Amino acid sequence: MSKRIPGYLLLLALFCGTAFSVNGCSAKKTANGLFPVKFQTDWYPQAEQGGFYNALVKGYYKDEGLEVTIVPGGPYGNTLQLVAANSAQFGMGSSDQILEAVGNDEPLIAIGATMQHDPQGIMVHADSPVHTFADLEGHTVAVKPGSTWFAYLEKKFKFDNLRTVPATFSVSNFLEDPNYIQQIFITSEPFFARKSGAQVRTLLTSDTGYDPYRVFFTSTPFLSEHPEVVGKFVRASLRGWRDYLNDPTAADEEIAKLNPAMSRDQMAFTYQALKDGRFIAGPDAASQLGHFEPARWNTMYRQLLELKIVKKPFDPAKAYTLHFLSDSRLAAEPHGSL
Repeated sequence: MSKRIPGYLLLLALFCGTAFSVNGCSAKKTANGLFPVKFQTDWYPQAEQGGFYNALVKGYYKDEGLEVTIVPGGPYGNTLQLVAANSAQFGMGSSDQILEAVGNDEPLIAIGATMQHDPQGIMVHADSPVHTFADLEGHTVAVKPGSTWFAYLEKKFKFDNLRTVPATFSVSNFLEDPNYIQQIFITSEPFFARKSGAQVRTLLTSDTGYDPYRVFFTSTPFLSEHPEVVGKFVRASLRGWRDYLNDPTAADEEIAKLNPAMSRDQMAFTYQALKDGRFIAGPDAASQLGHFEPARWNTMYRQLLELKIVKKPFDPAKAYTLHFLSDSRLAAEPHGSL
């Protein structure tokens, strides 16, 4: 027996074409028949986003029937809120951020890994007495206030005399003060410090046991209404990353155009740092591109519970899906190792 469509839904369908979305008509296809979505990044255009820009400029999203607009982020944006509110349909973040958001009843879910390991860490001068994270006792670290990874370090190493100052997203203070210690991405700030003549060393947070994925995600309402769109976005994005690992040229051209402050030397440094650290696909590049391991999500969830970042228990499997990663054809194709 057929079901009658309620009158208001019929009117909405006539007004919007034939597609629905979380915000009514925003899912309407464009004149060229493509499904429009916004992808909110976590920073200005840079090489750490290279696979997504590669998918854009090479037409991989269009091949999937998507019209993707990549919206740059910045130091004060809130990608999680934008995606939860459907102002953007996809976003970049990290697995600890997604777990915390889900614990706060935000309707978000990770759909793929941008990086298997987080390049988050700290930078010290080459002659600093700090050689391990335990050596931070008695020192001052420039860190973004409220950083969960730093709360983990404080709990793990039980510091009695560790001071913090707000991070400035610059290396100017580091260059002026031989005792300065600051949070960094291994793939970014060391380039500027070394370019200015500083000799530096870096320590990766993941080596302490706090090892989130860098992820891309969507909202659970959007996933529920448009699973086929989410699948297409994941597939095209992983295709973009696979090709970026082999040749970053096309993506770098686009990034340089969108962000003139991003020099070719810096992009080359980042690419090499991603490669040396095997951040994108892990040590087994043939199978790990984009993929998740439930055990790592469970470990991260327990760490956040112990830190009381997650206030109430829930099933960590609510924070991610493996559904769109089960087809490993793209990840299994030969490509470079990053």
